[in-house]
Amino acid sequence: MCGIVGIVNTDRKMIDGSYIKEAIRIQKDRGNGLGGGFAVYGAYPENKDKYAFHIMYEGDHNSPAVARIEDYLKTRTVIYQSEQIPVYPNRRIPRGPYMKRYFLKPIEEFMAPEQTEEDFIIDIVMHINRMNDAFVVSSGKNVGVFKGMGYPEDIGDYFRIEDYRGYMWTAHNRFPTNTPGWWGGAHPFTILDKAVVHNGEITSYGTNVRWLEMYGYYCLLQTDTEVISYIYDKLSRRDGLSEGDACCVMAPPLWEEIDRTKDEKKRYLRQTYGSAIVNGPFGIVLTHKEGAIVLNDRNKLRPVVCAQAGNTYYASSEECSIRFLSSDVDRIWSPRGGEPVLLHLAAETDRKVPS
Repeated sequence: MCGIVGIVNTDRKMIDGSYIKEAIRIQKDRGNGLGGGFAVYGAYPENKDKYAFHIMYEGDHNSPAVARIEDYLKTRTVIYQSEQIPVYPNRRIPRGPYMKRYFLKPIEEFMAPEQTEEDFIIDIVMHINRMNDAFVVSSGKNVGVFKGMGYPEDIGDYFRIEDYRGYMWTAHNRFPTNTPGWWGGAHPFTILDKAVVHNGEITSYGTNVRWLEMYGYYCLLQTDTEVISYIYDKLSRRDGLSEGDACCVMAPPLWEEIDRTKDEKKRYLRQTYGSAIVNGPFGIVLTHKEGAIVLNDRNKLRPVVCAQAGNTYYASSEECSIRFLSSDVDRIWSPRGGEPVLLHLAAETDRKVPS
């Protein structure tokens, strides 16, 4: 039932958040006011080489959690800049948790010899999320996530999303069915540079959680969507799978099809990563530092529409949002179930779209 929208400028053209705020607003009937949010890539060019931690604290700036988390961060990272995230309360959202952002880098001496910098950052995120009264909303370089309890257009006003500019945006309008509505349960869900917005229900959640915990990922945000960003990070970054192979793991073909096509690679992936399969009806837009993935469950039980207009690609659960963003698209299509749409950004030093 949830609404999702994605905008990907593959040439890295910067746009402000007013566009996506209006695009998700017209899907209001797909939500019920229990969650909305946005992810933006390219928001912090002056700090693009640092990890941008958005942290949500229960209570206000006097909360003991603030000092406790900051003391912990100072033992693991160098904090180059920190500030309260500006918010603009209104009659629809009069008050939310205390929000703060930190631009930081890890202290290498505290990293284990076999540990990568990104693994170290994940350990920090998971530790903070287990410390009570605070959790990390986003932790990627040059990425910001703004989310909370309310309709997405109201969340957009609360954070004044039009003040931010980026080359890739996602938005979500939540209609929770079997998980609670709360600030931390709003979409997008992130880890490092990965952010996902999701419409559907993950029936494999329990199996996915147990598999992820073996590798140091802990799901504490009381909603099934959280597993998707962690699964993709594990498959793509730690295990080195390609985007296509990672999608084949999450939304695999049926055994009958594998037997019929004699595709031994798909057989290997399904046998090796059975606990990472994402079962249930879903449509997702998953963004990362190199582009985006649009993916349906293999039976296509949730709608996703894609479109292209020059160097800009759109994805949405409703065509009306795409038509609002661009009245004249070059092509528009509905991806088949289990067949990912893979979008790639031009290199930062090259504005041309790669072939």
